[in-house]
Amino acid sequence: MTGTEERTSAESPEPGGYAAARLRLLTEGARTGPPRRAALAELTDDWLAGLFTAGAGRPQGISGISLVAVGGYGRGELSPRSDLDLLLLHDGSDPTAVAALADRLWYPVWDLGLDLDHSVRTLAEARRTAGEDLKVQLGLLDARHLAGDLGLTAGLRTAVLADWRNQAPKRLPELKELCDERAERQGELRFLLEPDLKEARGGLRDATALRAVAASWLADAPREGLAEARRTLLDVRDALHLSTGRATDRLALQEQDQVAAELGLLDADVLLRQVYEAAGVISYAADVTWREVGRVLRSRAVRPRLRKMARERSDFLRRAVVGDGRALGGGKQVAERSPLAEGVVEQDGEVVLARAARPERDPVLPLRAAAAAAQAGLPLSPYAVRRLAAAARPLPTPWPAEAREELVTLLGSGRPTVEVWEALEAEGLISRLLPDWERVRCRPQRNAVHIWTVDRHLIETAVRAAALTRHVHRPDLLLVGALLHDIGKGWPGDHSVAGEIIAKDVATRIGFDAEDAAVLATLVRHHLLLVDTATRRDLDDPATVRSVADAVGTQGTLELLHALTEADALATGPAAWSSWRGSLVADLVRRVGALLAGDLPDEPAPTAPTAEQERLAIEAFRTGGPVLALRARSEPVPTEETPGAPEPLGVELLIAVPDQSAVLPAVAGVLAVHRLTVRTAELRTLRLPQDVNDGDGDGSVLLLDWRVAAEYGSLPEAARLRADLVRALDGSLDIGGRLAERDAAYPRRRGLLAPPPRVTVAPAASHHATVIEVRAQDAPGLLHRIGMALEKAGVRVRSMHVSTLGANAVDAFYVTTGAGEPLPEQDAGSVARVLEETLRAP
Repeated sequence: MTGTEERTSAESPEPGGYAAARLRLLTEGARTGPPRRAALAELTDDWLAGLFTAGAGRPQGISGISLVAVGGYGRGELSPRSDLDLLLLHDGSDPTAVAALADRLWYPVWDLGLDLDHSVRTLAEARRTAGEDLKVQLGLLDARHLAGDLGLTAGLRTAVLADWRNQAPKRLPELKELCDERAERQGELRFLLEPDLKEARGGLRDATALRAVAASWLADAPREGLAEARRTLLDVRDALHLSTGRATDRLALQEQDQVAAELGLLDADVLLRQVYEAAGVISYAADVTWREVGRVLRSRAVRPRLRKMARERSDFLRRAVVGDGRALGGGKQVAERSPLAEGVVEQDGEVVLARAARPERDPVLPLRAAAAAAQAGLPLSPYAVRRLAAAARPLPTPWPAEAREELVTLLGSGRPTVEVWEALEAEGLISRLLPDWERVRCRPQRNAVHIWTVDRHLIETAVRAAALTRHVHRPDLLLVGALLHDIGKGWPGDHSVAGEIIAKDVATRIGFDAEDAAVLATLVRHHLLLVDTATRRDLDDPATVRSVADAVGTQGTLELLHALTEADALATGPAAWSSWRGSLVADLVRRVGALLAGDLPDEPAPTAPTAEQERLAIEAFRTGGPVLALRARSEPVPTEETPGAPEPLGVELLIAVPDQSAVLPAVAGVLAVHRLTVRTAELRTLRLPQDVNDGDGDGSVLLLDWRVAAEYGSLPEAARLRADLVRALDGSLDIGGRLAERDAAYPRRRGLLAPPPRVTVAPAASHHATVIEVRAQDAPGLLHRIGMALEKAGVRVRSMHVSTLGANAVDAFYVTTGAGEPLPEQDAGSVARVLEETLRAP
């Protein structure tokens, strides 16, 4: 069928002709992107015009009534599953005929299963509704004539635009508040793993808001790349509609590979990077635009007062010129300029270049301006950044000392660093200063623990590190280490190993000497060492402390690594840091520091039990059964938002049990039965002194110190937990059966397919035991299953260190033979394989 025949069939008021033509358009591969959206809008225009003409019964000279497309349809941006925003506009002369025509228009649309947002109004009603409802007014700004009285539609457009411009000082703050509320609900599109392409900040709604601001004539958005960014998001939404068959704007994880294929992209990561880049352009344009709107509105508020002053002092002010501003006699506002640094001044709440600045002769100027802006807590003018990007010469290699110092100053400015960095990045200056940045820019992190993309995480880490610079002797190395610690994530393989090489090269390029470059390389290589060791290893084992000391080498590097570890974790997300993890890392640092200073013996004594732990152990030994205690825990942990506020740690569960088999699976199973989530868990053996055990056995008691939280409702009473634990230990409580019955009665919802569990043996992690590491999706009863598998394998759990990061369980078990020796290498591998197979089983 030719294009003419296709249009002719679509113009027929019969739904079938339009539906067939629409299907052909959406399934043919020749047209995609803007051409397909325009063709779909034209096809729909013709069909609706045919419906209108047939319904009105007057093919020619229709007056007093028109059909108008508004909103996204008015802009001609029809995605495959977009709804149709329609207004039936009339002059009020024949309401009955208008109602009948509306029925003839709306019902065929509904019959095809298309979503329809419709209204029937006179011009006065449309203007009144727009004045009451900002969303209606925004939709009418894109009004487009489809059929009927063209003059009526033109009158609507003229009136709505005039109203919008007249009311802009009042409506634009309302629009900004609407955008801010939506961003608070939906988050930042460029950082979300499952972003809403329309509602999230930097999405299509924000792009539409920028069009509305431009229509007000008060301000305009930076145009560079904005149209391309909007097109990218629309193209992705088209592909999402086609691949899912639904009118959805949320780019869910399970749809991303299919959407990427629809767009001809390599994979979902490439897709997300394009989405993030587009969202970044729109977000930056929104920041600049709203800042300009605020400046204009403030200027308008001040102008009447300036005119009054001008009248009162007209003779003097007519010829006065203040600084390098403009004459006040003409009623124009003075542009006061305050110097901030060489070639950099503040003007009207922004950082701009001084009139004498010469970026083409001053390669340090971009960093100097950025550092000055961040230190002053002011935004960089987009015009200044654009000029710097166009004119500034590249820095020599290695950088001069001033450039390196300005970079450190920028990184150490705290929260204002983020906005300034993003302004530089919007014009490509960051990738020019640090070419390796390009590989991590807008790079997604498919890990629920991380809340930022790689590049934003690196800046956030620098922001967090800025608050810790008073704790280290070399704050410059801490801040640069924070910026570079994940720089290897743009390369294949272990990002710490790749990052070590890159960091050393970058450090040399920006002017650090060989010794400092080596320290930075060590920080990047081992930035996960402290938290991984502290949470997964036995700190009483000399091998643990020795391995960390060998890796860091010096007290100074250990100090820097400690601060970087905290900054990195805080910048990752809420699940990555707690006072518990902080205390474990601090304990490890203390032990490693003592060893590096020569103050730690080769065989340190085990950590002494607390008075409460010793009391419970003695009671358990004397009664021959389990003893437990529950208590709420919270510790003051300063944060940026609430300095000194207590951080809840859940409930501490202390259990003492005479040394026997199957304690771990029994305790874990009882907690799972009671719907208690295990956040952290430690197990160790405590040997009571001779005066307590009276020579009866070796006086060994297993001590479990766990943090738990109720999955639903409140915590059970300690007496109930103890009773069930007694039954679990003597075999009268069928934990496996209880958990299976509960899962059968309340099946968990099917969610994303989690990666398979992984069980490994950590080589040379301990001289006294074999360390088996388990990484798996956290789930009720997981620790019980692990404990049962280890019990069946015939190994003894000497100690364990369990932690949960988001939906991921990261556990380490120190196991021995029955004689208390490390497992032979072959046996250790066999235990790990059996445990992994057990966890993979449904």
